Amino acid sequence: MGSKIILTGDINLMGVEDPTVPFRRVADTLHNADAVFGNLECCLYDPPAPRTMMPDEISGYDGFYAPTFTGPALVHGGFHCVGNANNQNYGAEAITFSNACLDKLAVPHVGAGVNRAAARAPAVVTRNGTRFGFLQRTSQYWPNNHEAGEMNPGVAVIKAYTAYQAVYYKDGKLPPNRPGTPPKIVTWCDRDYLNWFKEDVSALRGKADIVVSSHHMGHRGDILDFQIEIAHTAIESGADVVIAHAEHYPLAIEVYNGKPIFYGLGSFCFIKSNKRFLKGWVGMMARVSFNDNHQVGRIAFSFVRQLDSTEVVIRPTSEETEAIAEVEAMSKRFGTRMQPAGDEVIVTASS
Repeated sequence: MGSKIILTGDINLMGVEDPTVPFRRVADTLHNADAVFGNLECCLYDPPAPRTMMPDEISGYDGFYAPTFTGPALVHGGFHCVGNANNQNYGAEAITFSNACLDKLAVPHVGAGVNRAAARAPAVVTRNGTRFGFLQRTSQYWPNNHEAGEMNPGVAVIKAYTAYQAVYYKDGKLPPNRPGTPPKIVTWCDRDYLNWFKEDVSALRGKADIVVSSHHMGHRGDILDFQIEIAHTAIESGADVVIAHAEHYPLAIEVYNGKPIFYGLGSFCFIKSNKRFLKGWVGMMARVSFNDNHQVGRIAFSFVRQLDSTEVVIRPTSEETEAIAEVEAMSKRFGTRMQPAGDEVIVTASS
């Protein structure tokens, strides 16, 4: 029989008025999967009063809060686990309140907690006799007390660095002196954080039949060195599938050692940001099947959009040819092939 999992990008429940509505058009598809996981890009939090930031505070940003009455949307949608290590799960009070709300809903969660150990802890969900392991990290977070510490709540992170390298060679030749030439952007992961991550994935591999590693990372459509470093490290350490989210549109797909890396799933439910309602986006829903030995079999994805009614719908590939072409173009560097089939796009590695 094997197993089928569905993985989604960003879920932000701000603007939801009826929690039964957003996922009702995709509920049958989600409920037919053995395991469903998504990135919860908001806290479920009812603050005692609207939070305002003082002009002299460092970040001036306090994350996304959705009322707790919206939380049951995750249950109606059939989510078996959510990740909340991202740049919008912010603030000790909001994070602990949100996690408590998820606990009441019986929705396992990973990536944020009362301290570093809790934030790094995975979740193992057993479905139909198969153990599905999930963990999440973010490389996008605020500098002021957002990362979980030994004694303080926060999110689990993989710290990465950026450097700007002057362009000395072009096509093997020395270029002429051109003041203002854009530098090459170089990124890499902090060694300690990457080693901790390796240990966590390896430990989870011993507890689960199928391991999903989820990451909040990405910048304006580029697949940077640190993103590839994280994704490859995850698979080399025991992950079966790697997904990323942060950019609110689909990004490249790679098949590495026979296992899929979705570098950007985009949005799955995103009605409203802090300042405006969002319309017109297209997101990606990953669909991965495994054989009886828990080895990756079929790799596919569907495009989704959100209607003005707030309903999420799966899009026929015949009406998303432009989006498919964009993902194909971004994935060319990885040698990934794609074949539309009904409401899915089948993904394979070039031989």
